Amino acid sequence: MAQSILNVKDVNQYYSGSHILRGVSLQAQLGKITVLLGRNGVGKTTLLKSLMGLVPIRTGTIEFDGKPLQGTTPFARARAGIGYVPQGREIFARLTVEENLRMGLATKSASTPIDPELYELFPVLKQMLGRRGGDLSGGQQQQLAIARALTARPKLLILDEPTEGIQPSIIKDIGRVIRMLAARGTMAILLVEQYYDFAEELADDYLVMQRGQFIARGLGTEMREKGVRQMVAI
Repeated sequence: MAQSILNVKDVNQYYSGSHILRGVSLQAQLGKITVLLGRNGVGKTTLLKSLMGLVPIRTGTIEFDGKPLQGTTPFARARAGIGYVPQGREIFARLTVEENLRMGLATKSASTPIDPELYELFPVLKQMLGRRGGDLSGGQQQQLAIARALTARPKLLILDEPTEGIQPSIIKDIGRVIRMLAARGTMAILLVEQYYDFAEELADDYLVMQRGQFIARGLGTEMREKGVRQMVAI
């Protein structure tokens, strides 16, 4: 049985009195890709920010690798083994590709080298090490953002809409890398995605969010028969 590395139970979160997350519970297991779907504005990104400690939760519990995360800083969560790729990538435009990657090693000692495997996963980055991040295409920036999150060898990789604004060829490359990482069994992946076909292709488990709560969940192989596409159609 796969090990649950992330356990979220009955999380509630508010913005200025508005109830954004409503009793949210989920698990992410090593070796599995959990896909979270939902229309814009239903609370998906807020959930991810809550997991990273970027916004506080009102009630509920978040455990990672058997330890509670409530009250810990985003830096501490990264150090514990959570890699986060935010929506919009948020790379450092004025830093080079290599400098961006080294930012992902901020929780490690200064002498820690960049894992050469990252260049095998994303060959374009090796060709552009000295180029500024802001000069890369959107797809190349997304690959850089994912590689930056992977530099510290996380046990949980959180991806917020990695296909947004990306050309189809790079979407395929990103999907290939995500599958490869999950297949190793040493990492759990939580993927928020709007592109239904990409989500269905990758999902071991799925969750559908509406108005801050989950209205459906199950195995990725059941998404079509359960009508998940219709649930998230805009």
